[in-house]
Order: sequence, then C-alpha cells, then structure tokens
Amino acid sequence: MPKLALHWQIIIGLALGVLVGLAINIAWDAQTWRSLGVDSPKAWIDGGAPASVPEGIDLDQIPDSVRTGEYPNAEAGLGAKGARFVRNANSFIGDLFLRGLRFIAVPIVLFSLIVGASSLNDLSKLSRIGAKTIAIYIFTTAIAISVGLLLANVVKPGSFVSEQTRDGLVERFGVEAQGKVEAAEAPDVWKTVLNIVPENPFEALAKGNMLQVVFAALLIGICLTLVKKEKARVVITFFEAMTDVVIKIVNLVLLLAPYAVFALIAKQVAELGLDVLKALAVYSVVVVAGLATMILVVYPIGFRVLGGVRYGRFFRAIAPAQLLAFSSASSSATLPVTMECCEERLGVKEEVSAFVLPIGATINMDGTALYQGVAAVFIAQLYGLDLGIADQLTIVLTATLASIGTAGVPGVGMIMLVIVLQSVGLPLEGIAVILGVDRILDMCRTVCNITGDAMVCTIVANSEGAIETEEQVEARLRAARERGLDEHPLEEDELEEAAG
Repeated sequence: MPKLALHWQIIIGLALGVLVGLAINIAWDAQTWRSLGVDSPKAWIDGGAPASVPEGIDLDQIPDSVRTGEYPNAEAGLGAKGARFVRNANSFIGDLFLRGLRFIAVPIVLFSLIVGASSLNDLSKLSRIGAKTIAIYIFTTAIAISVGLLLANVVKPGSFVSEQTRDGLVERFGVEAQGKVEAAEAPDVWKTVLNIVPENPFEALAKGNMLQVVFAALLIGICLTLVKKEKARVVITFFEAMTDVVIKIVNLVLLLAPYAVFALIAKQVAELGLDVLKALAVYSVVVVAGLATMILVVYPIGFRVLGGVRYGRFFRAIAPAQLLAFSSASSSATLPVTMECCEERLGVKEEVSAFVLPIGATINMDGTALYQGVAAVFIAQLYGLDLGIADQLTIVLTATLASIGTAGVPGVGMIMLVIVLQSVGLPLEGIAVILGVDRILDMCRTVCNITGDAMVCTIVANSEGAIETEEQVEARLRAARERGLDEHPLEEDELEEAAG
C-alpha cells in the first residue's frame, strides 16, 4: 500500500483537530470543571495544585464564595488531573514540533545562503536578485492593503456589531489589549535599515534575528569569492555538507507534522469560543475573503505570468508549507518547510530560495498588511468615525513600513495594528474588540504570507533561469524515490540521466 503523501496526512490531522476542538469547546465549560472539583480552571491548567485546607475545617461547610477565593481547586480529583495531563500532553506535542522548526530555521538560512552567495561569483547578479526581491515584496504588500481597504469599505463589517457587543468585548479583552498597545513601537526607517547590520553576529544567531542572519551570511558568502579558491573550497564544502544535514533534520521533524497539526489546531479551536466568533463573523469573513483573493487571484497572476509555473504545480508543491503555516501562525517557524517545498518540490535553485525566502519571512507580510487595512476600517466604523482618502493612504504607507523588520511570529500583527491605528488617530481600545478572533485570523494570514514568499521566489528564480521545469522536478523526485531517498536532490548529471 503506497504511503499517504505528507500534505494529505497534515490535512487529516488538521480536520480531526478542528472536530475535536469544536467538540471540547461545545461540551466542556466551567460547569464541567466544577463537576471535577475545579473552581479556577486557569490556575489548575497552569499547574496549580489543590489548595490545602487547614485541619479541622470541613470544606462542605465553607460558603462557595470563600471556598473559591481561599481554597480554589481543593476538591480536584483524579478526573481533573487526567484532563490536565491530556491538555498538557497535547500542548507538549505542538510546542515540541514548533521548537524543532525554530531550531533549524536559522542554521538552514545561514548555511544555504553562504553556499548560494559564494557560488554566484557575480556581485551584480546578487544585487539584481536583491533589488527584484525587495521591490516585488513592497509592491505586493501595498496591493494586499489596498484589497483589504476596498473590501472593508464595501462590506462595512463594523455596522454588523452592536454597541453593546462592542463594549462587552472591550471589557473581556481589555487587559490583554493594553499589553499589545504597550509593546508597540512606531516604525523608524533609519533604525530599521541600521538594524539589518548586527552588532554581534553570534547574538543575531542566538536571537533568530533573520534579517541580520541574512546579512551576515551574504557577507561571508561574498567574501568567500574574494579569497583564494583552494582556501574557500574547504569552507564552502563544509557549509554544503551542513546544508544537507539540516535538510535531513527537516525531514525528521516533518515526521511529527500530522500529529503536531492536530495538537495545535485542537487547542486553538477549543479555546476560541463560538460566542466571540459569532459576534465578529462578518469581520472575520471579510478578512478571510481578502486573504483568499490574494492567494487565489493575485498570486496566481504573478507565478503564472511572470514565474511560468502552472496553478496546480505551484499549490501542490507548497501545500505542506501552507498547512504548517496555518497550524503554527508563524512565518519564521514555517521557513524551513517553505524552503524545502520551493527547492525540492517546486524546483527553485538554492541560490535564489536561500536569499528570497528568509527575507520574505521577515519583511513580506501581505496577509498581515491586508488584515491591518480591514481592522482599521472596522474599528473606525465601530466608533462612527470616517476615514478619508488621505487617512487610508496613510494606512497603506504605515502598514508597509511596519511590516519591514517585524518578526514573523504569532501575534505580531496585533502589535503592528497599534502603530497603524495611532497613525490615523483611531481609538486603541478597539483592539480589544477584535482580539478574541485574532489567533484564528493570524493562522489564516500566515498562509497568505508564506504563499506570497513562494510566489516571489518563483518569479525571481524564473527571471534568473534558476528554476527547473515541471518534467525535471518529476524526474528527480521519481528517481529519488526509486533510490530510496526521501526527495533528496540529485546531482545535475544524475538529473539529466533520470529525465532522459
């Protein structure tokens, strides 16, 4: 029986995660916890042991208000412990998978980009690739924000939320929203550019600052072309071998992917709360419709017309990366898989993918930028404020600048939104209204982000003649399967023999 393809395994895990999460969300509530002796579920889940009751005090004789305040979870028994164990085990699997992806994100960028830059032997080619990449990223970000603004102005999602619902959501999520406001920092162009150059390259590696890692790797790769070839060859060979090692680690980590996707999705859906989703249904639909427009309409124009890649080929190749992006809500965590999909399944040469994709994971946030546009207009409509053309152009500019240099991690879009709202004078308390559905929308917009990265990578590779034909990719993968290798790349002479 043939092995089920990875993306189908992930889809199955995702679907099961949604079903289990919904079942838990509907059936498991505060009353369920109380029946298990838990009066403070959050404290119990966070690891709080049952509070000890002083000797001689009968717990049944203590009023509920006192018992809950002084002795929370005092009656928690085996059932409550079992529920907490299952929840913690589920979180452990998801967190372990994400940690594995983050573990290899920096090494794969460092090693592969050094090899790619050193193999170019042409600084003009490197600068040409860089200019194309940044220009296309900025252009698609501006398009994404415009799509979001257009949809929000046409549908007017803010008119579907009553003032009572708005105030209730502000009260419920106000404290968390305040933390996002305090964490925001207005973008500074000079500081953003300066921060690309690391003061300490080892600190950049340790903190996973991807733009600084890219800069350091490019500098090393370029300088390797300027030293004697016999000396440079030793270093390049080392990094080539380490790149192959990291790719193997990626393959090992992906073995956990279907189970991790189930764990991550089940947790998010269970915690979301259907009441919040219903209240913000129209807003959520507008955001998702905008993201779908980018993924299914705008990007295909790019990779089909300028990248020379068929619709089906492109989406079949990057499907695993899209599914993992949805589960993790992190462009940076998904980066190793995005690179593997573009190189092995789409046929983009490493010299392009190793440069374009890490930069994209940091500065290309089309989905997040589109979300900024919809959210800003939505909040303005909630409070009965009008946004003129000048205000909406300010949103486009501010969201584009805010996306550059912002880490591709879960929740960063909300911090960017604070900056956007401040730029046009909208009330920051509106963030609390949409905070309840931010996580699920974060998952959706991350899919858009990495799809945009792959699209730009395809366009740049095609313009540089650095992408295989569909026949070459199929021949290489078929030969690799016959050799018993898990989609491991073949050398050029082996590829020609397989294709022939």
